[in-house]
This record gives sequence, structure tokens and C-alpha cells, in this order.
Amino acid sequence: MMESEWEGAAGPEGARRIVSVELPGDRGYDIFIGPGLLYRVGELMPLPVEGRAAFVITDANAHPYARTVSGALSAAGAGPVHTLTLPPGEGSKSFTHLQKIVDWLLERRVRRTTPVVAVGGGVVGDVAGFAAAVTLRGLPLIQVPTTLLAQVDSAVGGKTGINIPAGKNLVGAFHQPSAVMADTAALASLPPRQMRAGYAEVLKYALIEDVELFEWLEENGHAVLRQDPGALSHAVAASCAAKAAIVGQDERETEGGQRALLNFGHTFGHALEAACGYDERILHGEAVAVGMAIAMDVSARLGLLAAAERERALAHMSALGLPTLCSEISDLDADVETLLRLMQADKKASGTGALRFVLLQGIGQAFVQEGVDEAVLRAALGASLGGAA
Repeated sequence: MMESEWEGAAGPEGARRIVSVELPGDRGYDIFIGPGLLYRVGELMPLPVEGRAAFVITDANAHPYARTVSGALSAAGAGPVHTLTLPPGEGSKSFTHLQKIVDWLLERRVRRTTPVVAVGGGVVGDVAGFAAAVTLRGLPLIQVPTTLLAQVDSAVGGKTGINIPAGKNLVGAFHQPSAVMADTAALASLPPRQMRAGYAEVLKYALIEDVELFEWLEENGHAVLRQDPGALSHAVAASCAAKAAIVGQDERETEGGQRALLNFGHTFGHALEAACGYDERILHGEAVAVGMAIAMDVSARLGLLAAAERERALAHMSALGLPTLCSEISDLDADVETLLRLMQADKKASGTGALRFVLLQGIGQAFVQEGVDEAVLRAALGASLGGAA
């Protein structure tokens, strides 16, 4: 992983970055970070553009940004530029919409060298990326994430997929993009709730491996949420650099590999999302935040995480407006048994079938634990749901 200043972009000093994801062979790629990138997608494309078709996939929320990207591709000589707009929300991560995308691509005679450009949040990136992975056995993918969560997490690393009733992202593929273009100015339209949800993933990187980043977030977290250009760019670049380093070591989340650390909070969080039917009662980042809090509770109950460390992390989450309890989720119709059942369906089980949990020994000190005493899990879930601790 390498990080450098990007001198070509307009914007405040310190708000421009390139993070490189280093992978074997020629599969590595750059993550461009900074304001104004939507207008420069065509010139920054790592693939030939002039005289070639392009396929832009977006959703209704990000459609204005997709128009800008389409214009930038046309200005660079691409043509024709086709655009498909999906409904917003997790419901678009389905077999129905996957088939719609694949049919749309094939009807327009997509070629194996034709880029698919995903413009939007994590939902668009995941389903468009999966379609790119399976259509003609693999199409080039350009990720243009327009939410903080997508810029710091889902657009980087090559995981794509859809949801099914049994769980989140249980059907998918690893398909690395050819480039990621994270326009931080695009975040200006995000509601505060969406910014906070994305911030949860930034905090995740600090909690699992970087106490210095956590200390920086304690001082600058509010500046990130109010989108101070320098603070926002630093948070996105630090997150991407952390993920790039892990992905470079363990691209496909091998048994016992480092990439499993990125699932901190996710086993619990995915169960909460499934319990809510992937609706707006809880956003992915909010579910991860609650999941991280439960994982820290489990860590403390096992005698791994000092109470002071746990309280410090929880205090920061609360100060930034992140949920830390299941009881904060409106109309959550789930109990301990429901959440345990949904967790068992999660894909993060070891070869023996035991669930793997990412736990903390301290801020910045995460590790993977195979199997946890069910009584401890029940107690932590019960406490989060509002029962006795």
C-alpha cells in the first residue's frame, strides 16, 4: 500500500490523496481521493475511453452525480454512454436487480473490455460490482463512491454481492475494481445520519489496529462530520490506506487471514440488518456501530478489554451520535434467540462451523476468536436489547 499527494486535483491543500492497493500481477489499482473527481472520471480512467462505450450504473439518490460522470466520460471521448438507474436502498441488492443489470448490459452488447462505472453508495457498488464480476465472466469495474461509507469501505477491496433472506451478502464474488474515485465534495449532499453511518467504518479501522487514528478522531471527529475538507480527506485516506494494507496481505479473507479483522462488529451488525429486513430502521453503518459495541461488551465480559478502554470508545461513539445499543433501533422486533439464529447464518464461520468473532484486547488491538461461550453472547445481546446485563 502506498499513499501520496495528488497534485492534479483542485481543492484545499491537504485534501488530495492517492492510495494504491498493491496486488499480485497487474491487478493493483489506485484510489483517488479529493474534491472534484466526478468531473475527471474520463481523464483518470486507467482504461482506454475514446471511441468506446461505457455503462454507468447508479440509483435514484446518486442520479445527479451519475449525470456528471456521464458528461465527463463523454467529454473524454467515450460513446455511447449508457446509464441504468436502480431504486435506492438495500432492496436493490437482490437477484431481481442483478438479473436486470446483466440483461441491460447484454442487450446493449457490452464487450469484455467495456467498463462498468458504479456511481453511488455501497448498495450500487456491491450489486453493480457483482454484475461486472459475472457478466461475460468479468468486466472492468470503476467504483465512484458517493457516500462516506462507500468511500472508506465498500468501494475498496473487491467484495461484491447481494442479500438473500438467509443473510446479507451471502451471494457474491471477489472482483477488484480497476480504480476507485472518491469525490469528497459529493458528500456535501449527504444527510447527517448517512455521514454518521459512514463514520462508523472510519472508527472501525482505528479500533482494530490504529490507536493513533483513534486519538486523532477524538480530536477531529466532529470536523470530519461537518466535512472540513482537510479532516474529511485525511479520514478517507487513512481508512483506505488501512484497508488497502490488509487487502494486499489477504485479498480473499483466507482462513486465519488478516482480512477477517475488517469484520469487527459485522457479525452482530448483519444480524441486526437481517432482523430489520434491510429497511431504513437501521443503516449498515449504524448496525456496525451497535455490533462493535456488542463486540466490545463480549471482549470485556471475557476479561480481554479493560473497562476504561471500552468506556472510552463508547463515549466517543455517543459523542458523535452513533448508536451503541440494539434498544436504540426503532421498532426492532427481535430477541436474543432471533439474533443468535441470524448470526449462525452469517458467512463468517470457520471451517469447523464455529462463528468467528473479532474482539478487542485494547483500542487498536483486534484479534479473531473462533467460538465464544454462548452464555457470554446471550448476556451481551440481552444487555444491548435492554435486558439485564
